[in-house]
Amino acid sequence: MNDVNPQPTRQSTVIALLALLSLYLIAYLLPLGGRDLFVPDETRYAVIPHEMIDGGDWIVPHLNGLRYFEKPPLGYWLYAGALLLFGENNFAVRLPSALAVGLSALLIFFMVKKARLGQSEAHSHSAPITASLVFLSCLAVFGTGTIALLDSLFSFFLTACIAAFYAATEARPGSAKEKGWLLMAGMFCGLAFLTKGFLAFAVPILALVPYLLWQRRYADILRMSWLPIAIAVLVILPWALCVHLREPDFWNFFFWHEHIRRFAASDAQHKQSFWFFLLAIPGMVFPWTCMTPAAALGIKKLWREQPEWSGLLKLCLCWMIVPLLFFSASSGKLLTYILPCFPPFAILTGLGLLHAFKHKGKSKLFQGGVMVNGLLFAMILVAFMALQLFDFRGFRPYSHPWQVIMIIGGLLFCIALHIWSYRSTVARTKIILSGMALIFIYFIAPYSLPDDTREAKCPGEFLRRNSATIDKNDIILADEESITAVCWHLQRRNIYVLGPPGELAYGFGHPDAHMRLLDLQSAAERIRQHRGETVLIARARNYNQWQDKLPPASVQDQNGDKGYVVVRFL
Repeated sequence: MNDVNPQPTRQSTVIALLALLSLYLIAYLLPLGGRDLFVPDETRYAVIPHEMIDGGDWIVPHLNGLRYFEKPPLGYWLYAGALLLFGENNFAVRLPSALAVGLSALLIFFMVKKARLGQSEAHSHSAPITASLVFLSCLAVFGTGTIALLDSLFSFFLTACIAAFYAATEARPGSAKEKGWLLMAGMFCGLAFLTKGFLAFAVPILALVPYLLWQRRYADILRMSWLPIAIAVLVILPWALCVHLREPDFWNFFFWHEHIRRFAASDAQHKQSFWFFLLAIPGMVFPWTCMTPAAALGIKKLWREQPEWSGLLKLCLCWMIVPLLFFSASSGKLLTYILPCFPPFAILTGLGLLHAFKHKGKSKLFQGGVMVNGLLFAMILVAFMALQLFDFRGFRPYSHPWQVIMIIGGLLFCIALHIWSYRSTVARTKIILSGMALIFIYFIAPYSLPDDTREAKCPGEFLRRNSATIDKNDIILADEESITAVCWHLQRRNIYVLGPPGELAYGFGHPDAHMRLLDLQSAAERIRQHRGETVLIARARNYNQWQDKLPPASVQDQNGDKGYVVVRFL
């Protein structure tokens, strides 16, 4: 490799930008409507906005007509806006998440571009592109950015808050420019709070206070904090007062149950060990897992050779490491909690990989990472073909040949781009090819769900098929696992729940709602009182446990042993 790091031309920069845009459009936007909504998460974030639109109550979130106090309303407002603009469909439900990822990538691009690490033209043009590419191609970012969850929205607002505060630290102290950036930081902090709550304050504090301490700007910790905090409170206050006047118990439940108990209690939800995130990160940052040694070496060189540009590197290290340790120390853990740590990871990785090539024109560590990725995809291809052809104890992932062909094509595409990356003699081209390798896999992912997954997690087609047989006056019973899907696909908000209430326990605790929570005995009595007018929709495994204690069924439809049943009783 004699010319691995030439100065990029305007044409090559345009091509790189088009590749970045293509990755976002093809992987994130085009496939959004390609599959039915997952239960329970995606259907939850479809139902609550729909009930806001249908009921006209934009202050208090409801699910199935029940009070639902797990999150503030901004995420639901954004999803409701998408439903109003694009109709009640899968594309609209997922669009806010995808847009949040795109805007986060744009923030990363401009953060790096503004920093202009190093004096070389190569860094000035290539660094913003590679950092954004690393972010968009990470498996965890793709997974959350194409699913209707609040985490991508929350991460975007936090990224904007931290980026604005960092810009304020680069401005002249006390200047109008500094105050303007601090105001922006406070506004985005407030929006993050209205999306997921008090973590909107915790994450920026965990990232920015260590950064200011590292920079020995001790006085700025207090001097620069009051304005963004005041602005954030002003952003939050109108809705906070309205919901308190409407539902005085909201803040008690939301603070103690959704924050203290979730993260610190001994019986916290999703309890995992301290090492949970550290063990999961290699898979979450894929395909960059094997390239991180090269990136780390590049960051070390960059720090040593150009210390005057270390501000952004220090920020990203604090932003990535300290919140990760905080979430690791908490009791309750979900993989999506650490999504705010991915923008700094992308910046560090993009900059480190570029600088790893700077001196000798090659990076053995990067080449080794590309080779490992290529071999890994080849092994996955062989294993997939063997499993599909010969099955394993009767398990075969796909029954449709076109899905098998798509996946084989996607894996071959990955292998081809890794070979191209390995053989290329241009640093930026090597990095871009590695980041683009998964674009086809990401595009076909919604259309390539294994049969068992579609059966268990995507009941939309099955429910739509049975909706014609359900009259608007029928009484509908559902289990807690199916309730959000039933509400969404049947457009009902008066469903009776049979069995444990799950996440609806708080809503059922109110006097005006507890009669809609049924045990087997009361469900059987209600069915007998409304013969021929009662329908049960539930997971098949739950109905198999209940059917001996319920009246006999006159009609029953099922989409599989791991799926759902629709039962009309005699």
